[in-house]
Amino acid sequence: MSLLHARALSVRYGPKVLLDGASFALGHHDRAGLIGPNGSGKSTLLKILAGQLEPDGGAVQLVRKARAGYLPQELSELPPGSVLDGVLASVPGRSWLQARLAAAEAALAQAVTEEEQVELGGELAELHEQLAHHEELYGRHRAEEILGGLGFARPELLRPASELSGGWKMRAALAALLLQDPELLLLDEPTNHLDVPTLEWFDSFLRRSRKALLLVSHDREFLDRQIDRVLSLEPEGLRAYAGNYERYLELRAAEEERLAAQAEKQSRRRAQMQAFIDRFRAKATKARQVQSRVRLLEKEEIVQVREERATVRFRFPEAPRSGREVARLERVSKSYGATSVFRDLSAQVLRGDRTAVIGLNGAGKTTLLKLLAGEIEPDAGTVVPGHNLVTGYFAQHHTERLDAERTILEEVHGLVPTQPQSWVRGVLGSFLFSGDEVDKRIGVLSGGERARVALARLLVVPSNFLLMDEPTNHLDLDSSEALIDALTRYEGTLLFVSHNRSFVNGLATRIWEVRDGGIDAQPGDLDDWSRRRAEQTASEVQAGSSRPAPQGVQARRERALQREQRDKVLGPIKRAVAELEQRIAQLEQEKKAAEAQLADPALFSDPARSTPLITAYRDASRKLEELYARWEHKSEELAAAESRLS
Repeated sequence: MSLLHARALSVRYGPKVLLDGASFALGHHDRAGLIGPNGSGKSTLLKILAGQLEPDGGAVQLVRKARAGYLPQELSELPPGSVLDGVLASVPGRSWLQARLAAAEAALAQAVTEEEQVELGGELAELHEQLAHHEELYGRHRAEEILGGLGFARPELLRPASELSGGWKMRAALAALLLQDPELLLLDEPTNHLDVPTLEWFDSFLRRSRKALLLVSHDREFLDRQIDRVLSLEPEGLRAYAGNYERYLELRAAEEERLAAQAEKQSRRRAQMQAFIDRFRAKATKARQVQSRVRLLEKEEIVQVREERATVRFRFPEAPRSGREVARLERVSKSYGATSVFRDLSAQVLRGDRTAVIGLNGAGKTTLLKLLAGEIEPDAGTVVPGHNLVTGYFAQHHTERLDAERTILEEVHGLVPTQPQSWVRGVLGSFLFSGDEVDKRIGVLSGGERARVALARLLVVPSNFLLMDEPTNHLDLDSSEALIDALTRYEGTLLFVSHNRSFVNGLATRIWEVRDGGIDAQPGDLDDWSRRRAEQTASEVQAGSSRPAPQGVQARRERALQREQRDKVLGPIKRAVAELEQRIAQLEQEKKAAEAQLADPALFSDPARSTPLITAYRDASRKLEELYARWEHKSEELAAAESRLS
């Protein structure tokens, strides 16, 4: 039985047709990737499935009682209150249960007959049980665990959600969605605001889930790990393919090759038939054969070859060769108010390096690029550019600096006014801005289109040192792959920030991990970094405190890593134990108060008072036994974990 049915969906924006009679179904455990170029309708389709947008035609049906959870690319606002309160409030049913409890308690206070009191007492006991079960599945501990996995430190959970930046608001919205645990997850570029460590947690979380998933992502590796089916918005309409994205490419190529062969064979045969018709049209003895062939040609359905989808295609221009040392940071320190980002940092970039900068959000990745680009000055120390250096810098905030009133052509041509417009038009054409599209104003462009304009600006001015901050965030999958291809052929030096695993693994020869106010430089790509980190963690857990502590900065880094790993293992267990102890203490107090009242023999002469009290006492006793067993299990688990890490 299918979880969701989409039937004959049609969507049109003016003359542009996004969906034309698209139909598909998703099963309860389907893991589908939705792919297509920017502007093809991926986000529109997700909004329709989430019930936020009505199609021009067709319908969407979700199986009864099933819920779909939707995470958009852009978030308007979070619920008021703290981050934790907002995430907890997002779960349906909590407010309804609390309202039912309040109503039942008020009704019990006004009940006059014994029958009413007994009935309301039983209802109260049942509602308390439902709320306890609700807390078990969607409560504070679970919310804190998910928020922690998405990078929120415990003090930040009580911070007003309104104070969060856009990226952290998206993380909070994602946490709320994961806590709700809907039957169908609709995720539109969910990794855009996640750093590499958080992305690894989210990747693992999703792979453990057995819920249905429809995912849009520009990260090829992430997509391949999550999906077993592809829904593709092709020029001929919505198509479905079994397997992951890699398999889709193989099936699509084989399909195009087969159709091309069939079309060529058909064309040859039709040409032969037409030649026969032309040769013998005037001969009466051949009239029957001629008419037969004419009818065949008229009735035959022409094999349609697959229309090739337009994709970004470009290459970075040659630039003058830089010196061997491209840039050097000498004892650089940088702070924002009381927050120190870098302390006494020294590092070197050499010609030909392809360095991926990773680290937790807020560690200083973007600050590092701004320092190297000269956009900001260090508080102490110096940033020394190398000989003959020409720097190109792409950052997401640069798209916000584009002049909304200028056209695409004006925005790019303004950088190279001596070049003819035809040359600039050629560059823009490689970024899928052709014909009259170059006259569109920046203010009406989507996020992906603005990112392509910013990349085009980078392309028209040759540089030998490229700094790129999350360049794939608003690009579709094809454009991300094209950018990887272009940067692979780029002959200069590259330093970039990206959470896109396929992008990093396709380009990086070095990893700079920004942490603890410094840089941990390692050779290789992200897979190499992950493997070394896993080996180091396993080694530290095994060695424990028997290993002598190293000296200086390395000692501080290793101690911080040990604390991080220890907290990662012990933190969730300790929180579970603490929450159980809190609930046990509360129930013990309630049970003790009930015992004091039940000790009065006069109470039993009034069944209206005694019956609800006895019911509550029994429920508390039963729940306490369950909580004692769970507390004992969690305590043993904590002791065992502490023993392993000691």
